Amino acid sequence: MKILFDEDAPRPLRRHLAGHEIITVQEMNWSGTKNGKLLALAASQNFEVLLTFDQNLQYQQNLSAHNIAVVVIVVPNKRIDTILPLVPAILAMLPTVQPGQAYRIEKQPETQNP
Repeated sequence: MKILFDEDAPRPLRRHLAGHEIITVQEMNWSGTKNGKLLALAASQNFEVLLTFDQNLQYQQNLSAHNIAVVVIVVPNKRIDTILPLVPAILAMLPTVQPGQAYRIEKQPETQNP
């Protein structure tokens, strides 16, 4: 699957998503591109997924107008040790995503044993 990492996605995460072609916004020279244009550019370059940590993107853009899925990672910080526990959920979700849809993967709050 061809995945575009948004500017806010930590690059070390790509090593943990083996089996996918991952390119960053910076590598595409699209840094600073506004979300609507970014989605259109990504879709025109046959990206299947935009992986982002921007929780507002899905509410600010008409995703159905773009032939790309958006996966939003929701974590309290972007440290790789915070994100790694979500990698299995990310990998499980990727084959099921549909263009024009947004998907959220969230870090579940830790529960304390009584």
